[in-house]
Amino acid sequence: QVQLVESGGGLVQTGGSLRLSCVVSGRTLSGYHMAWFRQAPGKEREFVASIVLSGATGYVDSVKGRFTISRDNAKNTVYLQMNSLKPEDTAVYFCNTPSRTLSWGRGTQVTVSS
Repeated sequence: QVQLVESGGGLVQTGGSLRLSCVVSGRTLSGYHMAWFRQAPGKEREFVASIVLSGATGYVDSVKGRFTISRDNAKNTVYLQMNSLKPEDTAVYFCNTPSRTLSWGRGTQVTVSS
């Protein structure tokens, strides 16, 4: 059974940076396209960024130029580098396949203070 464990969240001020990690266990990461999602209080979970097996990436418009998704197949880990953070980035961040086919992890809380 594949498990997803997200980490790296925290409390930062506007303009700060965080690097999130998602460790995939139970299967090799090299077989999956992966993505990051986020869910703010009272809102639906939304797509943030994706990285396919070829390494091509995609982003929601609101994070383009600020966030960078990457993967290290040898470490079975997907990363999300978040720079120039804004209060509207506050949410719980999750990883999964772009089609959301795996069981969700607990996520990691990101809070950006103004």
